[in-house]
Amino acid sequence: MATSVTPEISHQDTDTGTGGSVVIVYDNDHNTPEEVVDILQRATGCSLEEAQIEMWEVHNLGKSVVHHGSAEECDRVASVIRTIGIVVEVRAD
Repeated sequence: MATSVTPEISHQDTDTGTGGSVVIVYDNDHNTPEEVVDILQRATGCSLEEAQIEMWEVHNLGKSVVHHGSAEECDRVASVIRTIGIVVEVRAD
């Protein structure tokens, strides 16, 4: 008879340990792609590649979820992104 092993599943967010919110960035005609990539890296600490993918989604799909974390962390990230005039929304996940 075979024994099955079930992995333990954690429901915590890996970024902050608390989870619960997302940051959504919306497209605009004001910021250049380079500005968006730069501010995403500064605000979230993500890699250049990830910021470029998120910028592509914003530009081509109209919006992108760019960060997951606690409400407080997402509010901090959103406030940094807003400094260059980008419309940002923090929503419960």
